[in-house]
Amino acid sequence: MKYLLTLVFAGLISAPALAQEAVTLPAPDIFVDGTDVDLSEFLWKKRPLVIFGESENDPQFIRQMALLNDRLEELAKRDVVILTDTDPEGQSALRTQLRPRGFMLALIVKDGTIYLRKPSPWDVREITRTIDKLPMRQDEVRERRGSS
Repeated sequence: MKYLLTLVFAGLISAPALAQEAVTLPAPDIFVDGTDVDLSEFLWKKRPLVIFGESENDPQFIRQMALLNDRLEELAKRDVVILTDTDPEGQSALRTQLRPRGFMLALIVKDGTIYLRKPSPWDVREITRTIDKLPMRQDEVRERRGSS
């Protein structure tokens, strides 16, 4: 009986370590400071998800970042890069182009089109469903299935 308990206990201790090895984390470059970025560098490569806040302490900005951090791997699978700008006084190129009023989330597709603007935080599930409906994303999924 002691032998069985020892095996069970050893299994419970080693299981989290094995699970951690199996987890693949998204590339650290999924988050980019948007105050000094040119959207053209992402054309046909990435889908910029731009998050504006009035400051780093903006409650909506904090909530949005928490929602994104919960499921980063889903965004990485869809070639999303997250650009953040919490300095309204800085008048970055992103702010000049997108003209946010307070908090704003904007999804820009790979061809550079501003596809979506939201004045409140969105869950990753809503974001990924929107991306998955895009014709270019559907083509990408078909291509990946065909090459598998």
